[in-house]
Amino acid sequence: MAHKIDKTIVGYSVKTKDQPEVEAAPQEKPTAEIVQMHESVERPEMLLGSTYKIKTPLSEHALYVTINDMVLNQGTEHEMRRPFEIFINSKNMDHFQWVVALTRVVSAVFRKGGDCTFLAEELKAVFDPKGGYFKRGGRFMPSLVAEIGEAIESHLKMIGLLKDDELDEHQKALIAEKRAQYEAKQSGETEAKSEFPDGAQLCNKCMTNAVIMMDGCMTCLNCGDSKCG
Repeated sequence: MAHKIDKTIVGYSVKTKDQPEVEAAPQEKPTAEIVQMHESVERPEMLLGSTYKIKTPLSEHALYVTINDMVLNQGTEHEMRRPFEIFINSKNMDHFQWVVALTRVVSAVFRKGGDCTFLAEELKAVFDPKGGYFKRGGRFMPSLVAEIGEAIESHLKMIGLLKDDELDEHQKALIAEKRAQYEAKQSGETEAKSEFPDGAQLCNKCMTNAVIMMDGCMTCLNCGDSKCG
C-alpha cells in the first residue's frame, strides 16, 4: 500500500527482524459529559413535577404549588434532579399579581443553576403585617409567602438538595417519655374531674373540686360540707 509523504525526509533507518514492535499508545475511553444547571440549559419536552396543596384559614380557596424538576445526567452515576420551574395556581384572584411575579423570579433562580436552597429560608422569613395564622395541627405560619417557602423546602428535601433535620434516637426516646408522662397526668386529671360536675369549686375541707350550688347553698359533693351548716 502506497503512502504519500508531504514532509521533508531528514533521516531514515532499516528495520531488522530482531527489532521489537512499537506498541501504539492506548487511547482514552470517552467519558460521559456531566451536565450542570445553567441559564443556557434548554427546557426538555417533559419534566418531572410535584404539586403541594396550601389551604389557609384566610381564604376559601386553596393554592396549588407545582415544582418541575430537570433530570441531569440521566442513566449515569451522576444522575440528579434539580428544580427548573415553579407554578402557583388558585381560584382566588386576590393574590394574582404578586403570585405571578414570585413564580417568574423563583423560576429564574432555579434555571440560573448553583445553590438555590436559600430561597426556602428567605421566603419563610416573610411576615404578614396583618398577622399570621395557625395551620391544622397548631403550627403557626407567619404569612402565605412563608408557607410557599415551606413547600419549596419540602420539595428540596425530597429531591436531596436539603438534608432533613431528624431527631436522633435519644431525643426521640426523651420526647416519647415526656409525652407519656403528660398524657398520663392529663388522663388522671380527667378521671378525677369526671366524678363531679364540670365547674365544681375546690372544697376547703377535703381539697376536692366538688363544691357546687345546691338548694341555694354551696355544698361539697365529696365530704358533704356546706356553707349553710
